[in-house]
Amino acid sequence: MSRETRTRPAGSERSLHRAYDTALLDLDGVVYAGGQAIAHAVESLGVARADGMHLAYVTNNALRTPDAVAEHLTELGIATAAGDVITSAQAVARLIAEQVPAGSRVLVVGGEGLRVALRERGLVPVDSADEPELAAVVQGYGGPELPWSRFAEASYAIARGVPWYASNTDLTIPSARGIAPGNGAAVEVVRIATGAEPQVAGKPLTPMHRETILRTGAERPLVVGDRLDTDIEGAVNGGVDSLLVLTGVTDAALLLAAEPKYRPTYVDADLRGLLTGQPEVEAVGAGAGAAGFRCGGWTAVAGDGVLELRGAGDGRPMDGLRALCAAAWTQADEGACRLDAGKALSLLGL
Repeated sequence: MSRETRTRPAGSERSLHRAYDTALLDLDGVVYAGGQAIAHAVESLGVARADGMHLAYVTNNALRTPDAVAEHLTELGIATAAGDVITSAQAVARLIAEQVPAGSRVLVVGGEGLRVALRERGLVPVDSADEPELAAVVQGYGGPELPWSRFAEASYAIARGVPWYASNTDLTIPSARGIAPGNGAAVEVVRIATGAEPQVAGKPLTPMHRETILRTGAERPLVVGDRLDTDIEGAVNGGVDSLLVLTGVTDAALLLAAEPKYRPTYVDADLRGLLTGQPEVEAVGAGAGAAGFRCGGWTAVAGDGVLELRGAGDGRPMDGLRALCAAAWTQADEGACRLDAGKALSLLGL
């Protein structure tokens, strides 16, 4: 992926699952939601894998072990081995192991996923700030039942100067009942108590991307996600291409307003987009003071503070959205104020 500012979604003559050797897939909002498979996910991933694409599942959730995640995916109908799952617990464990001696004691504020990852790196997980020769504190999502006393243990150690690490700082996490506080909210509790700052490993930061490449050996990876501020920003930071699917957190309006660091290479409705090419978005003349872009049968024009959509689009709303992205992103980069896209998105059913 080019480091230049992206002003329009890219096109691809080849289907994405043949253009890239490895898909680095987020889980919540991409593959499943509330524990259940998202529509078209199982079938699409099955075809991609059968055609030779390596599928790796990359999650900021440090609670579950790779074995548990793989078992869940297999139950959903997506045959997965533990080695195909990369977690922020693994990324932060590697980060710690590179900075402390082998066999060091690490205070854990989190769940089994963190403990397993630390042991894999030759570190010893402990529960008390009073452990002798404590080398680090690590914090990861521990589930809704994590006792408040765990935050106190972390605070006691960090206040003494013990280095602090966090698997990730996602403020929220999706659940079957809605949006719940994530590890980032728990990190804020300890930050307020100590005034310290942790070293963070998870998406969108480079330790997580490095972990995925080391574990998968990907040469032409494609990040597939639903969140702009973790999945897509992580791809931009790692210098690789990305596919945003609209099955999770990000909707069309958020995508149109995306800053350069949040702009995906490709956009599609769901994981069926892995199995197709991507149409080109072409610049067209649209009159004085307006930026016009065509994709499929749609033409998007940005001007006078409004995004306008023209054409029938051959019944393909994603083409219209791609054209709107190009118009909105180009206008934003030229210093124009945010555009009203409500009518255009309503026309697309988005």
